[in-house]
Order: sequence, then C-alpha cells, then structure tokens
Amino acid sequence: MDRFNSLIAVLSLLLSVCVFPFFASAQLRQNYYANVCPNVETIVRNAVAQKIQQTFVTVPATIRLFFHDCFVQGCDASVIIASSGTNTAEKDHPDNLSLAGDGFDTVIKAKAAVDANPSCRNKVSCADILAMATRDVIAMSGGPSYAVELGRLDGLSSTASSVNGKLPQATFNLDQLNALFGANGLTQTDMIALSAAHTVGFSHCDKFSNRIYNFSRQNPVDPTLNRDYAAQLQTMCPTNVDPRTAVGFDPNTPNTFDNVYFQNLQQGKGLLTSDQVLFTDPRSKSTVDTWAGNSPAFLAAFVRAITKMGRIGIKTGGNGNIRQDCGLLPDIRKSDLETAIAYQMQSANFGRKSEIKSDLSSGPNKAYEWQEDVKQNSSMT
Repeated sequence: MDRFNSLIAVLSLLLSVCVFPFFASAQLRQNYYANVCPNVETIVRNAVAQKIQQTFVTVPATIRLFFHDCFVQGCDASVIIASSGTNTAEKDHPDNLSLAGDGFDTVIKAKAAVDANPSCRNKVSCADILAMATRDVIAMSGGPSYAVELGRLDGLSSTASSVNGKLPQATFNLDQLNALFGANGLTQTDMIALSAAHTVGFSHCDKFSNRIYNFSRQNPVDPTLNRDYAAQLQTMCPTNVDPRTAVGFDPNTPNTFDNVYFQNLQQGKGLLTSDQVLFTDPRSKSTVDTWAGNSPAFLAAFVRAITKMGRIGIKTGGNGNIRQDCGLLPDIRKSDLETAIAYQMQSANFGRKSEIKSDLSSGPNKAYEWQEDVKQNSSMT
C-alpha cells in the first residue's frame, strides 16, 4: 500500500511538472477554446436551446447546479459525479437531493454535442460546459447574455462530506448569508444579486412550511409574509401535503429572468426566509429597493457577481482533468499507475514530449493509455 501511495504521488508530480507546465499558470479567459474548438459556445447554446424546448425547468435547474457546484470545492463539475459503491458523491448529500435532473441532463447533452465534433472531442471540460450552459439559460429566459471566462478543469474528487456547511439554507439570516458568500470571496452586493436567480425556479413546501404554519407562538404565520400570499401558499401546501411539492419562487413572472424578484420582496412575497430577509434587514434593504426600480443596474451587478462566482476554486494542471463522461471519475488502477510512471521515467529524454502533451490536452486520463505504448515498445520495459 505504501508503494502504491508513492506511485500516486510520483505520477501526480510527473503530470503536473513534466507534462502540464502550460496549465500551471493558466488563468480563466474568454475565447479559451478558440484554437481547439472555436465553435464550442455555439454548440453548447444550441444544445441548451433544445433542452429548454423540452422543459423550462432546464433554466432554474442549470443555474442552481452551477451555484451548488461552485460553492463546494470550486467550479469543477464535481457535483455532477455519480456515487459509486465505495463513495457517496456530492450530488447525494441531503442538500443536493433536490437538484432537478434537468440541470444534469443539460450538461450531459451539451457535452455529447461538443464531443460529437471531432476537433472538440475530449478537449472541453464539463466545468466549462456548465458555466456556458448557465449563461445560456439565463439569456434565453430574458436575462443578460455575457462573456463567459473559460479554462477550468474538472475536479478529481466528489464526496458528500465536502458539502457540509457549504450551501445556504432556507432559514439563513443576513449575517449567515454574508458569512457563507464572504468565505467564497463574494460581497453582500454579490450575494443579493445572485439571490435574484430565484426570479425563476421553485422550492419545496418543506423549505418554507414553518413560515405559514408554525412560525412562532404569537404568530403562526411569519408577519413579514404578505397575508394574501401566505394564504395562497397554504392552499398550495396544506398541512398534509407531500413535502416535495414544488412552488414557484416568483408568483408574477415565473418564467422570466428579471428584477421582479426584488419587487416581490418589497411586497412581502419572498418565498424563503433567506429571500425576504434581504428586504427586512435594513443593511440590505436599500440595494433591494434600488434594483427593484432599476433593471439595468441589477443585471449589470448580476453579471459581475456570477463572473466572480465562476472563478471560485478553479482547477488547473495536475489538480484536474477533462472528463470524457461528466458523471464519472477516471478508474485509476494500480497497474495503470505503474505502467504510466514506468513510461514517463524511461522517456526522461522527453523525445516524445510534444506527443504526450498533445494527448494530455484531452485530460490526465490519457496517461493511462500510455500502457499500450509500453506493450508495443518492449525495449522500454
């Protein structure tokens, strides 16, 4: 086991130092794939448009998936990875069980569309596809279209335990929201702008039932809730309802990405405690009031905030790869590691460095295909 662990460490070092120097100082940038997959944004956009035609749920599901991904281990598509027999992945943490399947399906279909192009195959990360798809669903539902920074690699791990304490809860107050967003380098203004993604989408009855039935001894209904809106919610979520029953966030323009979210807060129609607190807390109320009456200012702030969020915890070099299947981590076996290391050690003159670097532009998983070269070159073994 010690030797196996040493092999892993050596391989990681070789990959990151010997054959990934061009990734080591990589920075996100627009048009990152211009030379390898110049039409990637068009391909993703077309796949997203087809998915939205099937169901509007695609819009909020994709936005929420991006948010949940970035806030746990960074924007690395680790939330998409499926659990295995030996590991419970992020997507199966209780906080992620309500993520709609249409968000995952959007990324999977966009990835398939990208990889169907021979020049793009295995060259575009799932993390970048999710970032582009998020921009596209926002634009296609009436929100801003903005330039997406690209160049993320996909994460190499996904565990349910890593989600603990990383995502906002429906009952959060302003201090709790600011602390969580601040831990990710986001300001209160960023937090308020990103919260407005609730201008589309839905929540479930169990996330706000306390506000309409047992808020406190004195007030069974949260007094910050609009009375008529509270009665409407009680109709949609009676006491014996399935807690998974969905209710839209925006009772006025549920399928449009707009600033009506803030107008709803002014009227006491914020669905979650964490929504309404943005208006009831005087420290954030002025921002809500400003954006409720100034759509361009809100949209500009939203673009700045989601761009910043997209930079959280990006993976480069040996810290990531480009997954061929967005839902699966590479199957790393002991024999693969030993063979890959042997090949690298015996190729120390880097006579094939350019070829190796070309292969690995598709992701570190290519390292494990080197074993075939070893078999065909007995003089190296």
